[in-house]
Amino acid sequence: MTEALLTGVDAPTGVPLRRRLKRAERARQVKALALVVPLLLFLLLTFVGPIASMLWRAVDDWEVPRVLPHTVAALADWNGKDLPDERAYAALADDILAARAAGTVAIASKRLNYALNGFRTILASTSRNLKTVPEPGTAKETLGKINPAWRDRGTWSAIKGAGGPMTSFYLLAALDLTRNADGAIVAAPPDQAIYRDVFARTFTISFGVALLCLILGFPVAYLLATLPPGRSNLLMIFVLLPFWTSLLVRTCAWIVLLQSNGVVNDGLRWLGIIDAPLRLIYNRFGVYVAMTHVLLPFMILPLYSSMKAISPAYMRAAASLGAAPVTAFLRIYLPQTLPGIGAGGLLVFILALGYYITPALVGGGGDQMISYFIALYTTETANWGLASALGAVLLLATLLLATVYGKLVQGQQVTGGMKN
Repeated sequence: MTEALLTGVDAPTGVPLRRRLKRAERARQVKALALVVPLLLFLLLTFVGPIASMLWRAVDDWEVPRVLPHTVAALADWNGKDLPDERAYAALADDILAARAAGTVAIASKRLNYALNGFRTILASTSRNLKTVPEPGTAKETLGKINPAWRDRGTWSAIKGAGGPMTSFYLLAALDLTRNADGAIVAAPPDQAIYRDVFARTFTISFGVALLCLILGFPVAYLLATLPPGRSNLLMIFVLLPFWTSLLVRTCAWIVLLQSNGVVNDGLRWLGIIDAPLRLIYNRFGVYVAMTHVLLPFMILPLYSSMKAISPAYMRAAASLGAAPVTAFLRIYLPQTLPGIGAGGLLVFILALGYYITPALVGGGGDQMISYFIALYTTETANWGLASALGAVLLLATLLLATVYGKLVQGQQVTGGMKN
């Protein structure tokens, strides 16, 4: 009966009903897509595009192939065990003369100086002292006289390693790794190996802030979920109050409060608790206090949403069955708040990973997080490759955390469904 109706023909239009339904469904999908397109374009331009650009910059290696193209081509078949042949030296001399005429020597020297400290001086002195194209068969001797570094295998290994078009140099550097003259991946020198410690510090501070937010936010969220609506709404206003002021203002307020002659130290001295002011700022303590204050609402709101969905009947049923309040809370109430704890903890942790202003203002030199170095390489030294590599590692860590959280939530849902 239904099939006959769908295959029937509409008398006024002569179009089968099935085709009319498909057209109507297609028109509805087009309208829905038209409503979503502006948001998709916005996300592509402001989110996906910048992230893709960052990931590409982390592996892009265009400087040396652009400035020294013939040298890169001559080193393509070089095994790296001995010095290159005369052809590579002659190509280097031609490229340096052409780069000096074009004013692009600094582009290659800046990139090569990342791989080998002092390469900027080597290339600059060679460009300055190389007057003409060497006679055939004399390029190796000529360049060696201008700068002895051209007789070092490591100098040529740096050029070959920067031959592009893609490189692992920046990603390895972000993990305190490098390649030696033989091309093997080894640990970076101790004076250059700093990023593992910075990443460990970043994750430690972020985890500590998330834990403090959970300890402080759980009772507040519980009150929000259990108080009468009038009191709960008033308390919610105080929770959301920090959003009414900027992050910079809130951080600067903590500088005023925690400094040696600030409100906190003056209050402690007035109470007779201390005789000399405590050092509460420009250290790790100040970072924890300021970041916890800023991120606390991001923990309270997911917890409140999770607790609000818990029916009070569960606790009353546990009490009627003889369970003590603590037992009922630990075995009945707390497990049901785990999704909120996980969501709030993950949100606070991820937000804390990228913090820059707060640690920079209230932390000391040993309290700066990875975002400080990303900003440094982006704005001060213009080392976009290393800045992008550090950002890529941080992005990968964030994605792994989100994936683990998703698996845990999925597993908990499956377990809960089996119990039910």
